[in-house]
Amino acid sequence: MAIPVILDCDPGHDDAFNILLAAAHPTIDLLAITTVAGNQTLEKTTLNARRVCTVAGIEGVPIAAGRDRPLHGPVRVAASIHGESGLDGPGFKDPTVPLDRRDALTLIRDTLLAHPRPVTLVPTGPLTNIAAFLLAYPQLTDRIERIVLMGGSTDRGNTTPAAEFNIHCDPEAADIVLTSGLPVTMLGLNASHQVLATEDVIARFTALGTPLADICTEMLGFFAGRYREVFGLPGAPLHDPLTVAHLVDPDLVTFVRANVAVELTGTHTRGATVVDLHGVTGRAPNADVATVVDAGRFWDLIVGAVWALGAHQA
Repeated sequence: MAIPVILDCDPGHDDAFNILLAAAHPTIDLLAITTVAGNQTLEKTTLNARRVCTVAGIEGVPIAAGRDRPLHGPVRVAASIHGESGLDGPGFKDPTVPLDRRDALTLIRDTLLAHPRPVTLVPTGPLTNIAAFLLAYPQLTDRIERIVLMGGSTDRGNTTPAAEFNIHCDPEAADIVLTSGLPVTMLGLNASHQVLATEDVIARFTALGTPLADICTEMLGFFAGRYREVFGLPGAPLHDPLTVAHLVDPDLVTFVRANVAVELTGTHTRGATVVDLHGVTGRAPNADVATVVDAGRFWDLIVGAVWALGAHQA
């Protein structure tokens, strides 16, 4: 039976591939997409979600805009990585997939209430929408199967030396999610840096020869170029699709059970995820934390999803 999923995202190049995988794979029942400010402003991330669904022929999945700023503090975007549009590289036409009239929290609420089974929430941007939902609708937590998020790290950050971007953008929201008591799975930088979109990987998309694959090649080319220039990496880590890939293939990623705390006040460490890998704090584990990824199987899933959607269009 397919896993019912709501994607909460901030597209973003890696978010785009997560949408494609969730829509393409029969293991996933993609119920809704909600957007949040993160990689770019809310207006741009919402437009990008509609753009991705349009070029991939993804219809019938409602898309709703969520929070345009964190629970506390200023909005931060990642234009240096994702460009001014948030999805630089391809030349997208105006999307035809519509925007739902509901806001993100209302769409999540309605979707949870309508579905006969508890739903898995998959946030891959700042956790503002998810935290706001948990605060607004605590009576609906039993309708949530689990939260599978991309964010944090067992190691260092990518926005500050200590903090990963998604958590750094809204540490208070991350703290609410991680202390919610719900089952949480965390896939952080230490895992996603094992799946770099190198030139060899990008060539696999080019070889597919479909219009959608060409768009994916352009997205990855821009994304990888930014990571080479900004971080000196040989390719771009495809962070966000690890979430859905894990749901599709539970053996793809190795996890450890650990306590994860979010630093809220540190002068140099605000937004850091403090992962107690060795149990030294004595605090009860509250998350399954990704450690090792089978990169070959991961890329097979992503390339397969792009092929399936592109071939269907043809």
